[in-house]
Amino acid sequence: MLSAYSHEPFTNFSIEENRRAFAAALQKVEAQLGADYPLVIGGKRLMTAETITSCNPANKSEVIGVVAKVGKEQAEQAMEAADAAFQSWRRVSPEERANLLIRAAAIVRRRKHEFSAWLVKEAGKPWKEADADTAEAIDFMEYYGRQMIALKDGKPINSRAGEHNRYLYTPTGVCLTISPWNFAFAIMAGTTVAPLVTGNTVLLKPASATPVVAYKFVEVLEEAGLPPGVVNFVPGSGSEIGDYLVDHPKTTLITFTGSRDVGVRLYERAAVVQSGQQHLKRVIVEMGGKDTVVVDKEADLELAAQAIVTSAFGFSGQKCSAGSRAVVDQAVYDEVLERVVALTKALSVGEPTTADVYMGPVIDQAAYTKIMDYIEIGKQEARLVAGGSGDNADGFFIEPTVFADADPKARIMQEEIFGPVLAFSKARDFEEALDIANNTEYGLTGAVITTNRERIEQAKRDFHVGNLYFNRNCTGAIVGYHPFGGFKMSGTDSKAGGPDYLILHMQAKTISEMY
Repeated sequence: MLSAYSHEPFTNFSIEENRRAFAAALQKVEAQLGADYPLVIGGKRLMTAETITSCNPANKSEVIGVVAKVGKEQAEQAMEAADAAFQSWRRVSPEERANLLIRAAAIVRRRKHEFSAWLVKEAGKPWKEADADTAEAIDFMEYYGRQMIALKDGKPINSRAGEHNRYLYTPTGVCLTISPWNFAFAIMAGTTVAPLVTGNTVLLKPASATPVVAYKFVEVLEEAGLPPGVVNFVPGSGSEIGDYLVDHPKTTLITFTGSRDVGVRLYERAAVVQSGQQHLKRVIVEMGGKDTVVVDKEADLELAAQAIVTSAFGFSGQKCSAGSRAVVDQAVYDEVLERVVALTKALSVGEPTTADVYMGPVIDQAAYTKIMDYIEIGKQEARLVAGGSGDNADGFFIEPTVFADADPKARIMQEEIFGPVLAFSKARDFEEALDIANNTEYGLTGAVITTNRERIEQAKRDFHVGNLYFNRNCTGAIVGYHPFGGFKMSGTDSKAGGPDYLILHMQAKTISEMY
């Protein structure tokens, strides 16, 4: 019998023993850098002529690993392997599938600092951010394992005299998982094990910036007892292999986390019924946000400033939940802005192998260029009050940047930048603050800082986001506690880490037996 679920604790790095253990894990990972990583198709390893070179975004000359790049021929082999494995995997009991997740979670927990060290190196995450990423991966496995056991007998329905009725959940088939680089372990693992534990097989296409940690996770699943072909590791180009697998008639389910434009395109392609396809594809997409921290005039202003800075600059703002907009009541605007600027200027930026660095690099040159371009746009649209500079000589480092007095419809207030850029906008009152908060096409997360109970109730009703937080930052959702997913163009509101999520990966089946 499994114990009740509780989330994996975060590591306290103020304890010297933990700091030494993490430093040792970094040394272990550094000794493994530069290795080759093959495709995994039907349990077999395969290197290819074309490869993906994963580099450290904090030190772009440092190669993390060289990863085989799937072509259409290998993609078709992977599809056939996943389809064949589905015929037996779907018959494996839900308890055994759940137990595999629990075993995998235990393996990762024993190697927790090692996985976090890979995230420091491959994704440029500071220690605390990397540790939280690994903890969330463990949480997804533990939570979804328990959720599958809870769903294994279906849901109760009514029966009449002379009949016995059951309502069960069955797997759908082959799932294409397209995972992001920003939570290179947590989201990648969560969107792999959810279809896995529900009896589906998986083609895992990780982000090209962070494929090594995904390969390491596939090794964990194999160690936990995963049969060949149930998860196939197929890194490659989204426009080439991604499109091919999205269109494939044997794909039944697609789960994607990434940009709005790519998500919308994928959603459109998946709607087309291909030759030989006998089903409508299911699509789970999470496409980002333009998230707002609203500060009421009746608020703890120090709490507000801390929440704004944490929301905006954690992992260099490279979170879909990042609070890149602060909308503040005019009565307290200047005071909150002044405190945020002071806190922002105190943040440390640097190579994240150093324990106490708050912000590391952004992920790559394309991200660096895009963010710096937005900073130039911001200088035309608003008043620069902190940061504004970058350095890409050795890694991709950008100062935490704050703009004041932005028009609510300015580009830096409307478009997802996905970097350490925060824009402040002034509101006449709480009603206007909520109007501004709702004025984007996104609806993922939001936070309201206020001590006024009536305004809390008003925001519950009128702030249109999937994850709404009061008197805290708008980032840091925890599996099983804050089911995560957004409204509007933020995606399909699939609520990862919540009680309804696994059902999205299955079909409901009614069975009626006369007696």
